[in-house]
Amino acid sequence: MEDIKIEKIIRSKRKTIALQITENATLIVRAPFELDEQTIWKVINKHKKWIYKNKKEIEARDPKALPKEFVSGEGFSYLGRYYKLHIVENQDVPLKFENGFYLSKDALPEAKNVFIDWYKKAAYEKILERVNWWAQKRGFKYNKVNITNAQRRWGSCSAKGNLNFSWRLIMAPLSVIDYVVVHELVHLEEKNHGKNFWTKVKLLMPDYKKHEDWLKKNGYLLKL
Repeated sequence: MEDIKIEKIIRSKRKTIALQITENATLIVRAPFELDEQTIWKVINKHKKWIYKNKKEIEARDPKALPKEFVSGEGFSYLGRYYKLHIVENQDVPLKFENGFYLSKDALPEAKNVFIDWYKKAAYEKILERVNWWAQKRGFKYNKVNITNAQRRWGSCSAKGNLNFSWRLIMAPLSVIDYVVVHELVHLEEKNHGKNFWTKVKLLMPDYKKHEDWLKKNGYLLKL
């Protein structure tokens, strides 16, 4: 096995140590201010198998995870499917979707931002629709729905009853979006991930685990 290298140690007021394998397969350590490096390395050595396993998985990832180039024929995900990008001239809007993505040639310099804006609007419409459907089904009362730029935190529920969802979810299958929606709606009643929380999630969505697993395995693909 190769030697483990630490990319960065981030110190804060936290009380515990955390290991993170980044999207580039490097190791980041989050540690308390007072924790010495000898103790950090003891923790790393204890979790060697986990580190190697995760690094290997990331290094073997799907080429679709590479940054987008915004060229004709490139695939862009929407509701769990990939659709081809077409660069077109004389289009009255920067980007439109008709069983494929059509990007105005004039919008190419800002292509990434144009896509993000489109995804955000689509995410708000679809996620709000799903929130309302599940809320009515079970009688949940929420305050409002917000769309965020979060990269890995797919959803959250605030103390005021606001439900927050990453726009990147719109790239995932609808069943996965529904899982995240149910997850956050249940947090309106159960603030932690205790037994009662998961019991309520399972009552609403008996197969929730496969959607949770999908996000763990494929979440890295939900990006531009």
